[in-house]
Amino acid sequence: MIKTKDAEIQIDELGSGKRRVAVHLADPSRYMPSGVWETAYPTELIEQIHNAVGSAFLIDEIRRDEDESYVARYLTNCILAHVPAADFAGKRVLDFGCGSGASSMSLTRLFPDTEIVGVELEERLLAIARARAMFYGFSSIKFHLSPGGDELPADVGEFDFVVMRGVYEHLLPNERLTVMPLLWSALRPGGILFIDQTPNRHFFMETHTTQLPLLNYVPDGMAMKLARRFSGRIDPAEPWEMLLRRGIRGGTRREIVRMIRGGSSGAKPVLLKASQPGFRDEIDIWYRQPSGDRRPTFKRWLRRLLKAVRYTTGVPLVPSLSLAIRKGQE
Repeated sequence: MIKTKDAEIQIDELGSGKRRVAVHLADPSRYMPSGVWETAYPTELIEQIHNAVGSAFLIDEIRRDEDESYVARYLTNCILAHVPAADFAGKRVLDFGCGSGASSMSLTRLFPDTEIVGVELEERLLAIARARAMFYGFSSIKFHLSPGGDELPADVGEFDFVVMRGVYEHLLPNERLTVMPLLWSALRPGGILFIDQTPNRHFFMETHTTQLPLLNYVPDGMAMKLARRFSGRIDPAEPWEMLLRRGIRGGTRREIVRMIRGGSSGAKPVLLKASQPGFRDEIDIWYRQPSGDRRPTFKRWLRRLLKAVRYTTGVPLVPSLSLAIRKGQE
């Protein structure tokens, strides 16, 4: 049992190396993504995660690693929609903004013959990532502390693939101008940059921070006023920079390519099409993602609508971007 001022966490031994973790918040109205989970984690690792992320997000953080329908499926759909798994054998992958390592664990399971390098800015999250790798015995993962939000560790080397999952939207505009060319320069010629789960600024609803319709289409000042007035997901006192940090403005394909082109490298960025078996475009990737939508009929109809929009305009209008950008010749 873990007791804090805001919650009680019950940990019950189930046998066969499993534990049932249940979180009971003192304030039941407080948002909590998940409250119960059966885990193989030892108690020490559970407590370490709790100390880092708090009670409300404890189960969610464990699920990000152990639940195969969570982070692992996002990465699998995004990457394997564009590139066959065999292309990763013997290669190096940078997991930029790896956080507490759930994505790095998933990449290692997906590509066991690949060297995974995780880079993260917060030491408390890296400590969890290293503990997870030790728990699983994953020796092919290396973790590095980033010297700054817009820097890479010295001598980290070059990579065949770079993965940014749920990272780009949290970079401030000036950070994007620095980070994107930096990552591009760390990519070997012919390498691929994957950007996944970044909210699409062209979509009709801002799905990441406020859940408000049409917010993506209005100027920043008006967006801030509307978010404060109508969204119950933000604090009305939050400054615009904090909302940007939380991802309110997402990104677009054109913007991302422009950021890359703004770097010193003359290598041409080439957007790849989702062409592997089972995928024809980004809409198929979105449809197969574990959105948690309890209205599958609505999602099917929305997919048909998005397909119609793509057929008539050529634009794959999706809630979030799943991009693969190859580094072409200079």
